Amino acid sequence: MGTKGYNFLQTISKLQFKKGNCTGKISNEVLAKCDTCYTFPCKNGATCRPTGERDYECLCAPGYHGKLCESAIDACYGNPCRNSAICKVLEEGRFSCHCSAGYEGDRCETNINDCLDHKCVNNATCVDQVESYRCDCQSGYTGIYCEKKIQFCTKDFNPCKNGATCVDRGDHYACQCALGFSGENCTVNNDDCISHMCQNGGTCVDGINEYTCKCPPEFSGKFCEASPMVSLLYPQTSPCQQHDCQNGICFQPQGLTDYICKCASGYTGKRCEFLTSVSFAQNGSYIEMPSLKTKPEANITMIFSTEEENGILIYNGESQHIAVELFRGRIRVSYDVGNYPVSNMFSYETVSDGRYHTVELLSQKKNFTLRVDQGNARSMINEGEHEYLRLSTPLFIGGLPNEAAEKAARQWQLRNTTSFRGCIKELWINGKLTDYAQAATKQNRIIPGCANSESEETAAEMIKPKANNLKKDNAQREVKDSAAQPQSYMNTLKTSVLTSYDPCKDHRCRKGQCVSKKDGKNYSCKCQAGWGGKYCDTVIRKTTKMLDNYQSATFLSQAVLLRSYRPYLIVP
Repeated sequence: MGTKGYNFLQTISKLQFKKGNCTGKISNEVLAKCDTCYTFPCKNGATCRPTGERDYECLCAPGYHGKLCESAIDACYGNPCRNSAICKVLEEGRFSCHCSAGYEGDRCETNINDCLDHKCVNNATCVDQVESYRCDCQSGYTGIYCEKKIQFCTKDFNPCKNGATCVDRGDHYACQCALGFSGENCTVNNDDCISHMCQNGGTCVDGINEYTCKCPPEFSGKFCEASPMVSLLYPQTSPCQQHDCQNGICFQPQGLTDYICKCASGYTGKRCEFLTSVSFAQNGSYIEMPSLKTKPEANITMIFSTEEENGILIYNGESQHIAVELFRGRIRVSYDVGNYPVSNMFSYETVSDGRYHTVELLSQKKNFTLRVDQGNARSMINEGEHEYLRLSTPLFIGGLPNEAAEKAARQWQLRNTTSFRGCIKELWINGKLTDYAQAATKQNRIIPGCANSESEETAAEMIKPKANNLKKDNAQREVKDSAAQPQSYMNTLKTSVLTSYDPCKDHRCRKGQCVSKKDGKNYSCKCQAGWGGKYCDTVIRKTTKMLDNYQSATFLSQAVLLRSYRPYLIVP
C-alpha cells in the first residue's frame, strides 16, 4: 500500500481511536475502496482495468463476453457450417463442422466431385450430384451409364403417331407424318381451316387433311356457295351454272355477266387449270417429268422453302447426269457430261431456314453455273473430250424412286437419298413456268400448294425469273471442284437478274391497270368499276333493291377474292 493509502488509514484510526496506534491487517473491503480491481472481479482469465470513480472494466479473453467476462461465446450461433453440417463448439470461441456425406471443407462448403471416377460410356456427360452422379447420354443411348443403344423404330420404341412412318437415323429417329399431321411425333392435326373457302357465313369444320363447310339454312353446296334464290330468280342464266373452273370455285362478281374462278392453293390460270406450286411432305415424294433438253443450253430456276438440311431437288441422267440436292443446308451440285472425274460444288449460302430462296442453274456444254438469291455465282468445268450433257432418262423433281436413289448414291452422284420436304413454289425450265398438271408423267405423294410455307404475299414479292440470266461470260470458271476457289476470285463476280427494271412487268393488278410510280421501283393499280383493294382484287359491294316483278335484281356475293387458299383436294 502506498503512503497515501497509509495516511488515509491513519486518519481513520485517529477518528476512531483518539488514543493508541493502528495494529493488525487492513480488511479487503477497505483495500477494495482504494483499488477497484483488488478483488479480481473479472472471470475466465480476463484482465481488470480500473476506470476511476470506484469502477473498473474487464478485458475478456477470447471466447468470453459479459460485464465480468462470465459468459462463453457460442461459436456455433447461426450455424456457420454449410450443407446441413453439424457445428461443435470448441474452447476459446472456436468451432468445428462435422460434414454430411458428400461434402468437405472447413465449413463443409465443397461438394465432393463424384465424377472423378465415373462409369459413363459412349461419350456421355457426367453430372456431379451429392454423393452420386448421373450420366447425360448422347442421342441414341440410354441406361444408367448410357451403355444401351436405343433401337429406334422397333416395337418397343416407336413414338411416331397417327400412321406416321418411323425412320431410324442411327443416333436419332424421325417421323414422316401422314398427310394432315405435323409435329415431332406427328401428334398435331393440322388446322385445314386456316385458309378455308367456306362462303356466305358457312362454318369451317376441320378434319384430317380436309375440311367441310357447315352452311346456313339458306345456302348449300360444298363451300356454301349456292343460294336457293339463284335458281328461282335466274333459271338457266347464272354463268356459274355452266362454269369450267377446274380446281376452284366459281363466282359472279356484282355488275358483271362473266364469272371468276377462285383457285385452290397451288393452282393458277383463268380456269385454275395450271398446277404451279407443290409441297413434298413425305420421304418417297417425287415428280417425274420428260428428260431435260440441254442443247444449246439448259437453264432452271427454282423458288422453294424448306427447314430440312438434306433432300433431293433435281436429278436427271445415269452415268452422265445433273444432280442438285440439299446437303447439310447448302446446295450441292454434281455435273458429269461424260468426262471423268465428276465435277461438283457447293453453294456459299445455306437455305434450310424455312424462307423462300431462288436457285438458278445454267448448263452450257461442259460448263455449269449456280447462283442463290441473286448473289455471287459459282461455276465449274467438267474438263474432257465430251462437250454436251446427253440425257434420255426422265427428269425427277423433289426425290427419286428408291432403286434409282440408291444407285445414284452408290456412284456418289448424290450424298443422300432423302426426298425434299418443303414447298416448290415455282419451277422455271428453259424460260417456261412448269405446269405439273401437264408436264408430270407421274406424281408420288405430292400436295398442291404451299399452305405451310411463307405467305403468298411474301412469296409474290420475289422476282419471277422467266429466263435464267446467268451467262457464261459473266461467271468465273472452276475446274472439277470449286470448293477450293479463293473467295477474292469470286468477289469480282456479281451478276444482275434484270438489266433494267420495269415495276409493271410482273404486276399483280387483277381487275385494273398497272401504273408505274415516279421512283421507277413501285407501282399502283388503277381499278375497274366495281373493284377495289391494293391489287384490284376485291369486289365492292353495293345494295340494290329487288323489284317486285323480278325483272331486275342483283345477286350479291359475300365472297372477297382471296390471295391464297389451303389445298382441299389432294392429288395422289
